[in-house]
Amino acid sequence: MPDLTLASAVHAAARQLADAGVSDPLVDAELLAGHVLGLRRGEVQAVIIRGDAVEEADADSLRALVTRRAGREPLQHITGTAPFRHLELAVGPGVFVPRPETETVVQYAIDALLGSALPAPIGIDLGTGSGAIALAMATEVPHARVFATELSPDAYPWAVRNTAGVDNLTLVNEDLAHAFPELDGTASVVISNPPYVPDAAVPRDPEVRLFDPSMALYGGEDGLDVVRVLSVRALELLHTGGLLVIEHGELQGEEIRSILTRDGWRAAATHRDLTLRDRATTALRP
Repeated sequence: MPDLTLASAVHAAARQLADAGVSDPLVDAELLAGHVLGLRRGEVQAVIIRGDAVEEADADSLRALVTRRAGREPLQHITGTAPFRHLELAVGPGVFVPRPETETVVQYAIDALLGSALPAPIGIDLGTGSGAIALAMATEVPHARVFATELSPDAYPWAVRNTAGVDNLTLVNEDLAHAFPELDGTASVVISNPPYVPDAAVPRDPEVRLFDPSMALYGGEDGLDVVRVLSVRALELLHTGGLLVIEHGELQGEEIRSILTRDGWRAAATHRDLTLRDRATTALRP
């Protein structure tokens, strides 16, 4: 009779994922087991240590999910959720899966909102995708008024789902170049994680190349087409002294600072993420 402990099932899953080139095979195997069993990862680890058995139907379900992950379908598409700071977001095909590095980028916007002297400072997220950045601002700075826009007809429904019931957050389905004209000159923060991959730079990871929407990835020949639009639009939206925050690739900081400085921004500065790679550039509206 086959060994149907959860430990054996998870270890077999991790081997299969490792053979498929998944970067964190044991982590993903444990998370998929937790998804099947309705357990948190720590609880899965406790079950493994105890040597508990797993029902054959659950083992079959786990094997099916592991096969999908071995095909490099993103873990978050399989589980239907993605963690972001204190949030758990619904994600799936058609929407960009939020990344851990963006959790540090949004902190610049949150700090600016918290530091504002206004009773209800305004934060604007241009190109919100799943709604991750806008939700973080709205829930962590509850006295702020947050506005977000997403143009993609595929991503927008995910943002609607994730932001439902958040009273201080307004979401629209509009082009970021023209969104919120009624807010011109009032925002304390404008933040964006725009598409910034150069058109010819096809991402190495299959999860990105095959599953992330191209509209959220590619930003023209040098990757900075949308950044140029952001620079112009954010100047209109922000009040004097307001902060612009742009996430970008690790080699793009110098060129983005040049774009912003040419457009008249003050104090353009590039900041590193937790892996010490350049990840965000900020600037102040004069």
